Amino acid sequence: MSEHATSANPTPPAPNGKRRRRALVALALGFATIGVGVAAWWFLIGQYRVVTDNAYVGGNVIQITPQTAGTVVAVQADDTDLVDSGADLVVLDDADARIALQAAEAALGEAVRSVRGLYAGTGQSRAVVAQRQADLERARQEATRADAELKRSRDDLARKQALFDDHFISADALQSVRTATQAAEAASAAAHAAVSEARSAVVQAQEQQTGADVLVDNTSLDRHPRVAAAAAKVREAYLALARTHVRSPERGHVARRTAQVGERVSPGEVLMAVVPDEQMWVDANFKETELENVRIGQPVHLRSDLWGSDVVYDGKVVGLSPGTGGAFAVLPPQNASGNWIKIVQRLPVRIALDPKQLAAHPLRVGLSMRVEVDTHRRNGDMLARTPRTGSVHETDIYARQSQAADALIARVIGANQSVAMR
Repeated sequence: MSEHATSANPTPPAPNGKRRRRALVALALGFATIGVGVAAWWFLIGQYRVVTDNAYVGGNVIQITPQTAGTVVAVQADDTDLVDSGADLVVLDDADARIALQAAEAALGEAVRSVRGLYAGTGQSRAVVAQRQADLERARQEATRADAELKRSRDDLARKQALFDDHFISADALQSVRTATQAAEAASAAAHAAVSEARSAVVQAQEQQTGADVLVDNTSLDRHPRVAAAAAKVREAYLALARTHVRSPERGHVARRTAQVGERVSPGEVLMAVVPDEQMWVDANFKETELENVRIGQPVHLRSDLWGSDVVYDGKVVGLSPGTGGAFAVLPPQNASGNWIKIVQRLPVRIALDPKQLAAHPLRVGLSMRVEVDTHRRNGDMLARTPRTGSVHETDIYARQSQAADALIARVIGANQSVAMR
């Protein structure tokens, strides 16, 4: 009986199979959810972003070099120091340059006074011409009077000759008139000779005036060739003196100082470098397969290893390099050999940073960056289409030196001018 009861009521199956099916269904649903999430992320976000860790901070590294040879007498900036634009970095011995400037100033003053003499000579020449012309006019008047006197004497001689022929006057009276007429003829000839001489004197004086005018014609005192040549020497000497102070063209921090006191330096020798803090950018080296949708102007998010992931910089793509890094390498690859392996190339992409964020969290040249480019907007250009207008960076410290030289030249010229010409 017990065997019959056992066969009528079999033991129910264990619940392990149901739990296994439920686990498999849950796992499948989980993978499906993850797949849907990944697909949604890709279609909404992933396909519009390009990311790389191969990115580094770039910046202008200004090489400080002297423009003239000399011996270093002072070094006024060291590594990590902050310097302003125009600040002295290195001072060279200026004894020779100062002596040369003094000699040039003296030569300029002498040139100014010499040219003043030329201008005075033109005035004197004009006065001489006027005097000779007055002498010529007086000689002509004397010749006119002599001619009139000669005519009167000849008329008187004709009348006296008629009276003598009619025996009304004596031979002595006729001879007296004839003598007077001869004297009048001699006076007339002398007067005409004086006119010719005065005319020659006028021509000579005019030629002298022309020679004097040629030296100062169509110019002024400060633009006269002699003064201009001497002024150029002063400008050259002043710039040589000013260049004994090697100045910083930009505000920034000093790096790689090599200048030493007592060292003899030559033009073009690197003494140190200045890195402007606000002139920073990022060069991101993307694979060529990642650049299909990268365009100029697209927004970029950047993180640095220095500040960590909490600090996010906002930037934008400003351009793509016209060549790969390998193409511009010192030793570019040679792919014409028989043993060739294809290597995906990387193309540098220049990214500009927000100046305010850069000021709040300064970066340094060469730091590593993580770059994420948002490629939603794909209607831009990959290469610039219009030329740049204006300069990328410029300094006016050298123009100020030229302006100071011009001011010194003006002072020297003014000190050697006459009161009337100032």
